[in-house]
Amino acid sequence: MLFQSTFTECASSVQRKLETLLRICTALQSGQAVLQVLGLVLAFGNIMNGGNRSRGQADGFTLDILPKLKDVKSSKETCVYPLPEPQDLFQASQMKFEDFERELRKLRKDLNACSSETEKVCNVSSEEHMQPFKEKMEEFLSKAKTELGLQDKRLTETQMMFQKLSVFYSVKPKAGEKEVSPNTFFSVWHEFSSDFKEQWKRENKILLKERLKAAEETFRQVREKASYSVKPKHASGMKAKLGQKM
Repeated sequence: MLFQSTFTECASSVQRKLETLLRICTALQSGQAVLQVLGLVLAFGNIMNGGNRSRGQADGFTLDILPKLKDVKSSKETCVYPLPEPQDLFQASQMKFEDFERELRKLRKDLNACSSETEKVCNVSSEEHMQPFKEKMEEFLSKAKTELGLQDKRLTETQMMFQKLSVFYSVKPKAGEKEVSPNTFFSVWHEFSSDFKEQWKRENKILLKERLKAAEETFRQVREKASYSVKPKHASGMKAKLGQKM
């Protein structure tokens, strides 16, 4: 019963982390806004190194230069933040696939133990005292096994997505690593996104002020034009006509 009360929370914790990791991987690999930002970084780099034949005509760059680009700006018309949030990237950098595997193994081990204990209780219980315990536990065990299967599948999909992402950005494992870890990959993105967001906030404040100023000027012009077009009412010919009739 204790395991039943904690299973959902533990499984949900694994699911939330994997969903965050998968969402970030998807955004970094296929998000149009991310690719636009990286395109701007490459373009600015080639412009600044225009006089250098070897560096001014680059087809790409390594991710380790991103945290150094604190002055990179996105298009001022982009009002939605184009990169994954720094906090999400930080959380992703702290995740380890081996931790997920260990948590799921423990949940499966505890689930098997719970299943065995349930069977023992049912074997020694009389028929009149077996329900609703048996029905409730069988329902829980069935759902829990299905949930664990889904989490195993989600973990495999996320690992494959992350591996493809590492290859996509040509990131190599650090010394002592067999393969690229989330910490190695996402730490760079976290630092870059944090710097970029500060600049993005400043640019949007400037843009907001410019638009507010433009709106106020438009309103002033419209008001002045309206005041010029208002003419005082003069006596119309209506009274004269009425006077003639009388």
